[in-house]
Amino acid sequence: MDISMYEKPVVSDRLPSSMSTSNDGLSHDLPHLDPIDRAAEKRLVRKCDLYVIPVLSLLYSLAFIDRINIGNARLQGLEKDLKMKGQDYNVALFVFFIPYILFEVPSNLLIRKIAPSTWLSSIMILWGVVTVCMGVTQSYAGLVVCRFFLGLCEAGFFPGCMYLMSMYYRRYELQWRFNLFFSAVILAGAWSGLLAYALAKMAGIGGYNGWRWIFIIEGLATVVFAVVSRYFIVDWPETAKFLSPEERQLLIRRLSEEEGDARMDRLDSKARRRAFGDWKIYVGILMYLGVNNTGYSTSFFTPTILSQLGWTAVRAQVLSIPIYIVAAVTCLISALLADRLRHRYAFAMLGVVIASIGYIILLAQGSVSVGTRYFAVYLVMAGAYITQPITLVWLSNNMGGHYKRSINAAMQIGFGNFGGIIASNIYLTDQQPRYPVGYGVSLALIWVCGIACTVFAIGMRVENKRRERGERDARLGLPKEEAENLGDDHPKFRFTF
Repeated sequence: MDISMYEKPVVSDRLPSSMSTSNDGLSHDLPHLDPIDRAAEKRLVRKCDLYVIPVLSLLYSLAFIDRINIGNARLQGLEKDLKMKGQDYNVALFVFFIPYILFEVPSNLLIRKIAPSTWLSSIMILWGVVTVCMGVTQSYAGLVVCRFFLGLCEAGFFPGCMYLMSMYYRRYELQWRFNLFFSAVILAGAWSGLLAYALAKMAGIGGYNGWRWIFIIEGLATVVFAVVSRYFIVDWPETAKFLSPEERQLLIRRLSEEEGDARMDRLDSKARRRAFGDWKIYVGILMYLGVNNTGYSTSFFTPTILSQLGWTAVRAQVLSIPIYIVAAVTCLISALLADRLRHRYAFAMLGVVIASIGYIILLAQGSVSVGTRYFAVYLVMAGAYITQPITLVWLSNNMGGHYKRSINAAMQIGFGNFGGIIASNIYLTDQQPRYPVGYGVSLALIWVCGIACTVFAIGMRVENKRRERGERDARLGLPKEEAENLGDDHPKFRFTF
């Protein structure tokens, strides 16, 4: 496959001839300028890397821990103390996703109006408080209510981070940065087990069992970090305080040169129809849903799966650590290669194949050794975390315009989290330790992801050829107000795969 044919940068034949001036006084119209100083550009990108990625990575790690720490609490007596039985644990997992899915799009529209530093730190304080409440609840009903509000408060964080990062980097700079962000979450899965084990040693203090202290301490830590983070989370490039006026001008210019005429800076009725009616977003949802099921399955059930291989809870938590480390390494290597080669599809499919081999081994676990089953978990995790971040960045790469990226990030992550709902209901207690339904459904869904990735790649190739033949040029004849707000529907926009 000749990748270079389809990996064209998003530029028009000319720079926009008239662009508005932002509230900070920076001109977004950049015609007739001297060539960009590449040394200054490199310094700018490094500065963005220092200010944008680390703080978001740390905060999302805390969000992820607060979301999955229920799996560790389960090993420390959660179900017994709250008199849970049957599928009660699965219901507690499931209820999180109802508000999480419903409120992601509204949240990403709000963050466009509110400073990201204010919005993200505020919702983080709220879910930290809810996490503490999970540690003091005295009933199963209280746990379910807390899980619901945890989903409500966390709904805007991940898509908000994705949206914010996408506004600082060019297309072939984003995968590596996003995977750095994402790998921090993978590693959080590794040390969260040890942290939970250490916190569980507080059992008896204040009359609370160990699992309660897991929620209380981790929730309090989230609140503290959230308050401090208000002063470290970056805002939109136009108002970024960590950049000088000259650096902001350079950042806006380099992003405008790539985006060209593919802008969507107004969310009017026609823009809404273009955004919500875009087939790419719905295929992107299927891509993410299929692999996200595996991401949540491993997060919720890896400690349980390993403990049922015959190991103690402590040993199971310790032996989960190298699995997460390997997954983080493969995640980063795939991102580096994907950006260097300017290609996404092959890497997404590689992850699908690797995870599939792992699931096949687990489905046949009755005839394989414990060591082989343990190795299979490595394959599932590594494959999932190659593919999962690529599906997110790949779709974002093919969105043009501020509002289009906002809607895309929220819809793909929001509705893709139906994979989490599925994951929370397919690992049935009466089927442990073999979980035939859990592994079988997850294997099928990973291929839903693979098929959706294939459809997406073919669609991008076909659409690029149509634009090369001039079949979309009629859009240039639309009324000026609409033609300047087409987003990636602009005829000069080229898709990547």
